[in-house]
Amino acid sequence: MISTKMAGKALRIALAAALSVSLCACGAANNGSSDQKATDVSATEASTAAASETASSEEASQETGASEAAGTEENSETAEADKNGEVYVLCTSDVHCGVDKGFGFAGLAQIRESLEKKGYETILVDDGDAIQGEPIGTLSNGEAVLKLMNDVHYDVAIPGNHEFDYGMDNFLSLAKEAEFPYISCNFNKEGELVFDPYVIKEAAGLKIGFVGVTTPHTLATSVPTYFQNDNGEFIYGFLQDDDGSSVYNAVQEAVDSARADGADLVYVLGHLGNDKSYEPWNYADVISHTTGIDVFLDGHSHDTDQVVMKDKEGKEVTRSAVGTKLGSIGYSHISAEGEVLDTGIWSWSNDYALQELIPIDNEVSKKVDEAMSALDEELGTVVAHSDVELTINDPTEKDESGAPIRMIRRAETNLGDFVADAYRDQGKADIGFINGGCIRASIEKGDITNGDLIAVHPYGNELCVAEVTGQQILDALEWGSRSVPDENGGFLNVSGLTYEIDTSIDSGCIEDENSMFAGIKGERRVKNVKVGDEPIDPKKTYTLAGHNYMLQQQGDGFTMFDGVKFTQDCFKLDNQGLIDYIKNTLGGTVGEEYADPYGQGRIVIK
Repeated sequence: MISTKMAGKALRIALAAALSVSLCACGAANNGSSDQKATDVSATEASTAAASETASSEEASQETGASEAAGTEENSETAEADKNGEVYVLCTSDVHCGVDKGFGFAGLAQIRESLEKKGYETILVDDGDAIQGEPIGTLSNGEAVLKLMNDVHYDVAIPGNHEFDYGMDNFLSLAKEAEFPYISCNFNKEGELVFDPYVIKEAAGLKIGFVGVTTPHTLATSVPTYFQNDNGEFIYGFLQDDDGSSVYNAVQEAVDSARADGADLVYVLGHLGNDKSYEPWNYADVISHTTGIDVFLDGHSHDTDQVVMKDKEGKEVTRSAVGTKLGSIGYSHISAEGEVLDTGIWSWSNDYALQELIPIDNEVSKKVDEAMSALDEELGTVVAHSDVELTINDPTEKDESGAPIRMIRRAETNLGDFVADAYRDQGKADIGFINGGCIRASIEKGDITNGDLIAVHPYGNELCVAEVTGQQILDALEWGSRSVPDENGGFLNVSGLTYEIDTSIDSGCIEDENSMFAGIKGERRVKNVKVGDEPIDPKKTYTLAGHNYMLQQQGDGFTMFDGVKFTQDCFKLDNQGLIDYIKNTLGGTVGEEYADPYGQGRIVIK
């Protein structure tokens, strides 16, 4: 259920000034407000920072006050209101380094502060994938974002699959720096949990339990070798199995333990997502196989769906997701009697961040400005020009919150063509592959800076060229296409090659217990594969340019390249390859050959 609500005179004035902004309130029930600080009383005391200052909102079924929530009408020195005994759980997910996007961390902090001044207590949680996705994360290995999370005073967080993208040691070190606990009931090393499975926060006299769970697909969608020992054996895992039962049991055990420790309510913080391809570990799988969950705050798939479904015993459970890059902030309003009154999201679906339209001056805004300023000189260097926009999104379709719909993980785009061409050109190879999950941002028409290219390729992967057989190419295309028309980070955009996908044929790909490629059974859905103008020869050897994540580290489950011979081994950073392709091959300008956002017709989906 989605409704658009204006709130606060300042936002109305901004609207009247023809700024064309919109603020949406989306909920699975009503709209409300409340929250305050939280103290750790349970399973891990890894947190030094108590909850900071809270945000705002208006009353249920009235105009949702995210502008008033942003504190535009309140004097910052106004005395804090008497506490009203109610709580707001505030949630972010898949921030992906977007600390100055959407509401921004400054807006989030202001909303929290405003709520607390209205008498609510707040608990602030994050559903993972916070530290990766933009240059501020890439150039600091996530540390700059983690420090800002400390400044915002998060109360609890879970690891998403991309928390591990800078290496296992790096993430575990960051987790120690965090002034809040990371929790997960299924992330383990050789069978022993790395973090506590749950934590209990106390607010307004209520004990609220939070259980963490991270998708087992992390093993394939981060860097698989980061979870392995020197012998290539997985020593870290997420209770992956064939039917999902190990994860369900772990969640149930953590929920039951939180209840036994006195939790009045139990929230699950999940980084599981809603895609069918995430089975047997998507949010619906977990809810339908467990009991005792009051609210499921979910991330991973970047959706903003608000869903009510039944658990194993038929009790209704709200599942709420908040999209990505702070375009939405999740809330769950708890009464003084411990009843969940409403769970939903506040959405900022405008082209400009809140901070650009309604500037916020608070301690967090200063910290964000300092962090972003530190990057400006290096990132602002212009390295090329584009005559066209290169996109990861569908140019016309929008989701219910007004955000563009991502296309790069399920279909060809001009940016996918461009990157694959760059790989093939730089590697002087027959074929170029790039998986959609490693293309993270579009490139606008006009000047291209270092920052633009790092945003496209934030992981610091390296280009490689391997000798592979036509059969390995066919297996890779089949694996990458297994989820179409749904998304998959392993979907392959290509250069030097064309292919068709027949979606009337169910995928015959076989996954092992770690979500890695293990073979193909039955009819293939990938057809009419040509290298240049010639049909591919399964027995012939071709040179394939890609990055080490896919070709060497089994990224996105591409195990078919194990043991291949490399003619060029990690010879250049991926984003440097893009720069060199534009400068040296394209003469400094991306031209009209890439004008069509749907690409050059290399991939046909039937």
